[in-house]
Amino acid sequence: MERYLIIKTRDELLRIKIGQILYFEADRNYTKLFLSNGIQFTFAINIGKIEEMLEKQVSGSTHILMRVGKSHIINKNHILQIHLPKQKLLLLSSDGKPRELIVSKDPLKVLKDSLEKEMNKEENEE
Repeated sequence: MERYLIIKTRDELLRIKIGQILYFEADRNYTKLFLSNGIQFTFAINIGKIEEMLEKQVSGSTHILMRVGKSHIINKNHILQIHLPKQKLLLLSSDGKPRELIVSKDPLKVLKDSLEKEMNKEENEE
């Protein structure tokens, strides 16, 4: 069953399939949402509030959407490359275009380690 995130503001309501989310990016008191199909939204909500909404609404999907550093929440299913020395994270959108995010080293290393753990767990289950 497809899970949805619903973001409500005073003037609008947005209903998004979790799988379509590429990443969220903090911009002071605003948060930008980038979908895998290239569509982009901006909300007058800070990224901490978005994180709270995710925890409440999509508890089963929180392992897919992960906070990386102060400014980003990414969809792990779209990760193409993690490059620690360049502090670079590449996400692949559905049109095949990579989106490059610059993320500080520590959160990037946490993300890399978490993905490696997941891979090892899956290999052990087979």
